[in-house]
Amino acid sequence: MTVIFWTSLAALLYTYAVYPIAIWLLALIRNRTVAKLNVPKSDEPPSVSVVLACHNEASRIEARLRNLIQANYPKNRIEIIVAVDRSSDQTEAIARRFESNNMRVIDCGERLGKAGALNLGVQAATREIVVFADARQSFEADAIAELVANFADERVGAVSGELFIAADSKSGVSEGAGLYWNYEKWIRKSESRFDSTIGATGALFAIRRSLWRPLPPSTILDDVYTPMSIALRGYRIVFEEKARAHDVAASTPAQEFRRKARTLMGNYQLCQLEPRLLTPSYRLWIQFCSHKLMRLTTPIFMLLLLASNAALLIETSGAAGLYLAFAAAQVLFYSSVILGSQLSRHDRKIRVFNTAYLFSVMNAAALVGLFYFIRGKRDVWVRSK
Repeated sequence: MTVIFWTSLAALLYTYAVYPIAIWLLALIRNRTVAKLNVPKSDEPPSVSVVLACHNEASRIEARLRNLIQANYPKNRIEIIVAVDRSSDQTEAIARRFESNNMRVIDCGERLGKAGALNLGVQAATREIVVFADARQSFEADAIAELVANFADERVGAVSGELFIAADSKSGVSEGAGLYWNYEKWIRKSESRFDSTIGATGALFAIRRSLWRPLPPSTILDDVYTPMSIALRGYRIVFEEKARAHDVAASTPAQEFRRKARTLMGNYQLCQLEPRLLTPSYRLWIQFCSHKLMRLTTPIFMLLLLASNAALLIETSGAAGLYLAFAAAQVLFYSSVILGSQLSRHDRKIRVFNTAYLFSVMNAAALVGLFYFIRGKRDVWVRSK
């Protein structure tokens, strides 16, 4: 029990404190700068294809396309491709109102899922750089130009933008999600400066079209699979802070739970689709294991820590002060989770309790994601609320 206790504690501390601080320090020691293109002053910046895959987005598609059309990028150097995945609403009809020489709408013909729609969209792309976008978010005017600037460096194969998540003013869980996302972005920035970030921000990322490989039909995390397959070929994945997209956090714990279950199930699938990521000879192996795989083990180590702590207290009749202190800390944490749950139900916000509750929701989602993966569940592309 002693071994289980200290192993579990060490694993949790490594995942959420040691690795983030270590990669931040390494980035300070070896900050690999990127040679950038000055897009506004370039006579002929790289040509860009924006690929937007969507399904039943009638309420959003018009605003999204207007947002893309208003991008601060030379109009003759950009095309927009909308791949409509057999929508049952007016998504395709609305999108076709915007068709022009630089805007094309592709009807997938049958329900293919997001991976299939993206494959058709990129297949239709004709430009040097492919920028991926979702229907939910919006880009700042210079976002595409800031992404593309990084491809002046031949070592760069993919570029992730930065997503800003606005908290729902009435939702405690959205505030916790925003805090967690800021923590996650801090890690990604450090990874990028040191070598490569692990994956990309799905709302806004770009790749060299020559490096594209069609997604397996059941792919869940295209924004991790595609960049990591490029990194496996020796290219860097960099994080561009000036390329900004905006979104609103999930307003309810149930929405956040579904989103995290999908994401974490996708991480299990990624190991199946790209087993080379698990080989120690891969240059990003330590980063991948620390950032992605260790997160998947968190709920298991949390349960082991709680059970072993209880067993050690029984063995020592509660006399071991150190184990008693850890037990008290865990009781305090899980009490905060319960309080956070009650606050979220009544749309009340106390940051420490809401954050503890969100953390528990995320780790419960990791277990559900594993269950879904084992059962072979893959049909998870659903419209966000």
